[in-house]
Amino acid sequence: MTPLISIVAPLYNERESFGPLIERLNALMDKLPYPVEVVLVDDGSRDNTADLIRLTALSDPRYHGVLLARNFGHQTAVTAGMAAARGTEAVLIIDGDLQDPPELLEEFYAHIQNGYDVVYAVRRKRKEGVLKRFAYSTFYRILKNISYVDIPLDSGDFSMVSRRVVDIMNKMPEESRFLRGMRSWIGFKQIGVEYERSERVAGVPKYSFKMLRRLAYNGIFNFSEFPVKFIIRTGAFAIGIALIYLIQTLVKKYVFGTVPQGFTALLFVIILFSGIQLMALGIIGEYVLRVFFQVKGRPLFVVREEICEQRTMDSEQRAVNNGQ
Repeated sequence: MTPLISIVAPLYNERESFGPLIERLNALMDKLPYPVEVVLVDDGSRDNTADLIRLTALSDPRYHGVLLARNFGHQTAVTAGMAAARGTEAVLIIDGDLQDPPELLEEFYAHIQNGYDVVYAVRRKRKEGVLKRFAYSTFYRILKNISYVDIPLDSGDFSMVSRRVVDIMNKMPEESRFLRGMRSWIGFKQIGVEYERSERVAGVPKYSFKMLRRLAYNGIFNFSEFPVKFIIRTGAFAIGIALIYLIQTLVKKYVFGTVPQGFTALLFVIILFSGIQLMALGIIGEYVLRVFFQVKGRPLFVVREEICEQRTMDSEQRAVNNGQ
């Protein structure tokens, strides 16, 4: 049967949490009255996660495995899963570490049936370190204040989106992807559902500080004009300081008959302007870098192998029909 809903779960070195994930998903699908498929995306794992996905997809027709050729990153892995999802009405996006409870599918789908196109989860409480919680909270609030798109506070990728939103997102060829921003940019009716984010069921977090910083940069530079406007405002501020210093120098020379001695003031001005120029070049460089990667026109991801029992059976049946 064609699935009504697809569940997309990107996985990277998740062999410890794979078993509990499949158990929770099986229990969920067994009690649902409508057909559901699960798209498991291996994002170039270095452990045996890909083998576990392959075995699961070959033994259970409800599972669909997508193995990427290398590690493309979490946002791209989700994109690959959405491209492979066959759900006719909605797609649920979850993390493979079970911090996002898949059991919320029924509540999310009820909102979809009531006319909403995007149902996003809002984290009421995070069971993580104080520093990490502070960093997340600060980033979300900064992004909301500077973004030209209304991105909900404390909402991640855990969400359910309607089929038409999935089709639109699949057509968006952005190389530096920030899915929660893209989801908000599309529009339509959206609603948030609060939940308490759990701890990882097993293993260690795979998002390093470097990856989190890159994700934050994508959110800021893809959905905000603030960096460019910040350059303009900083430049105007620097010009103001320079004019004040010029007026001060002229007053000292023509009113008091003295001229500032030494290099302290001159050195201060040079360092100030040099720092501002380097910062401006760095901000412009971030935009140029994104344009550079975008204009290459490379595919967002490369699929090494796609496993689906139904498709395998279809291939065998075609071979029989062709007399092979």
